[in-house]
Amino acid sequence: MVKLIESFVIKPAGHTPNGLMSLSDFDQVAAITHAPIVYFYQGPIDFNSFIFTLKDSLAKVLVPFYPLAGRLRSIGEGRFEVDYDPIGAQFLVAESEATIEYFGDFHPTPELRALVPLVDSKAPLHEQPLLLVQVTKLSCGGICLGMAVSHIMVDGPSGFHFTIEWARIARGEELSNPPFLDRTVLQVNNPLLPPGFDHPEYSSPPLLVGRLDAMEERMKKTMMFTLKLTKKEVDKLKDKANNGRNNINARSYSRFEAVAGHMWRCACKARRHVSQQTTRLYFPMDVRNRIEPPLPKFYFGNAMCRAAASSTSGEILSNPLSYASSKIREAVDKATDEYLRSSMRLVKNLEDVSQYRNFHSPGCTQGAFHGNPNMAINSWTRLPMYGADFGWGKEIYIGPAALGSEGKSVIINSSQEDDSFDIVLNLQVAHMEDFKKFFYEDI
Repeated sequence: MVKLIESFVIKPAGHTPNGLMSLSDFDQVAAITHAPIVYFYQGPIDFNSFIFTLKDSLAKVLVPFYPLAGRLRSIGEGRFEVDYDPIGAQFLVAESEATIEYFGDFHPTPELRALVPLVDSKAPLHEQPLLLVQVTKLSCGGICLGMAVSHIMVDGPSGFHFTIEWARIARGEELSNPPFLDRTVLQVNNPLLPPGFDHPEYSSPPLLVGRLDAMEERMKKTMMFTLKLTKKEVDKLKDKANNGRNNINARSYSRFEAVAGHMWRCACKARRHVSQQTTRLYFPMDVRNRIEPPLPKFYFGNAMCRAAASSTSGEILSNPLSYASSKIREAVDKATDEYLRSSMRLVKNLEDVSQYRNFHSPGCTQGAFHGNPNMAINSWTRLPMYGADFGWGKEIYIGPAALGSEGKSVIINSSQEDDSFDIVLNLQVAHMEDFKKFFYEDI
């Protein structure tokens, strides 16, 4: 049970520009919903001092990161721009009878989600904060910092960049890495040119054989859970993928390609697909160093390209792990500068981008559905997740408070920072136990 104590609006502590900011095409197809993330801190912590420090430092960090104090404004065709007017971020103070131990392995539950502010989805979009923060005092003396950040504003690298700089200011230090806010560097050159490639990542996701739509799958009961992979198990999967490579001269499969390939195989097996079932694995790719010239350091916004690996369940399961990893590698290698700019032109020329935008609300009927027979895997393993020390020590855990749609998963580095992984998944209840069984048996 979470009890709300106070609510504030935090505005930038200094002067910020007024005006409108255009969003890139990568922003326009990002989720319009907010990404819920939790940080847990071990007690004892002086709660009042913690609240004062966070409010004061948030006001200061919103000066260089001023777009997060603004609001979205619709410009039609499913597209948006940002109104810089510094209305501010929402800051909530709460308390809970729960302890840190109560949350176990921190897999997403309704109780965990209650530690992150909810956005009033019924309010007009231009009234919804882009950043919401909730600080909850736990009965054990620990604290949870819950954040909800508009995904149309930031991707993972930008979101964690903001939090690390906020923590730095809270500790009394100076801003270290100012954000690069000019999103025009990702504008399309020659937008009237048609795309130069086929882009399966933006085509309609495969449906179950014999189905005309995904409505039945969207509405099935799901459950979120966390699976652990030790460093030894991660290395074993990587070796297993690479031992089956056809071209031994090609670069080795990465940990992501091996683990994601393993997860894809387990999902096909647990869902008991027919062999001819088409299946697609979606994953985001950071384009900051793939675009030519590379984006400026600390670019602030969405710089993730949606990628998609495709095959059939029969091919995935009748071949070794290296086959699934090879399909992921094909999608990775396609993402050249030319391919990425073709992708941006495709989005730029859409009459309405809403059909390609991700929506993360459970049971939502809008946007593409990346669940059964498909999967969406996001890797946070290369993101600067840890180190958000606001002056009371490092967090003991950070991770997602919810995964909105079936088939979605996140791979994160363990809080032990020992090269082990925590994998958070949202799967249909009917498939969950089989997935867990195959996940460990097939390593």
